[in-house]
Amino acid sequence: MNIAHILEIVLSLVAVFTAIVLHEVSHGYVAYRLGDPTAKARGRLTLNPLAHIDPIGTVLVPLVLVVLGSPFLFGWAKPVPINPNYFRNPFRGMLYVAIAGPITNLALALGATAVGRLLLLAFPDPLFFLRGTFTANIMQAIFFLMGIFVIFNIVLAVFNMIPIPPLDGSRVLTYFLPSEGRRVMILLERYGFLILIAFIFLGGLNALFGLMGGIWNGLLGNYWQLIVGI
Repeated sequence: MNIAHILEIVLSLVAVFTAIVLHEVSHGYVAYRLGDPTAKARGRLTLNPLAHIDPIGTVLVPLVLVVLGSPFLFGWAKPVPINPNYFRNPFRGMLYVAIAGPITNLALALGATAVGRLLLLAFPDPLFFLRGTFTANIMQAIFFLMGIFVIFNIVLAVFNMIPIPPLDGSRVLTYFLPSEGRRVMILLERYGFLILIAFIFLGGLNALFGLMGGIWNGLLGNYWQLIVGI
């Protein structure tokens, strides 16, 4: 494993971890704005990464996937505690809390794309990145970090909208269901993780891969992906 590969692993983990933390903080912040002080009282409305680390989901899983060269990065932070009893309308409140995470990730992806595209205008010649100079290496690392950041935010936004508990999509679906459907979704909560694992292993992500890949390919473009090898 050479230095370049180690650097890519480190940058990938930085991008993944940042996206995960901001996703969770957005949940807690919206809940706080709706009257739930739980996350704030437990010190989770902070960008301090130590407050959100899940040893398995935030560190081990992304690290293993990056080392193995997986095309699909996945991970999670400690869920931000939410108490819907504080909300004036619990189901509507949970809808707003749920969509805050994916919307945040989408906004981060679009913001990083805009910044990256503007920077690319200063380097119209791809041969610049092959010269091996200090400046070329630094810029290539920056574009790699931003590219991975775009990709993982898209993955996190789309994946979390799958309507299976405990993913955000299940909260969104629950809001639009009739009362009987809501009761069914609440009952499924305890089996949600097993259902999600079965969904993944049965190939349920295949269609999503095409959707996610189409989105980030469109955002990054061929030139960006060419110069960083994504």
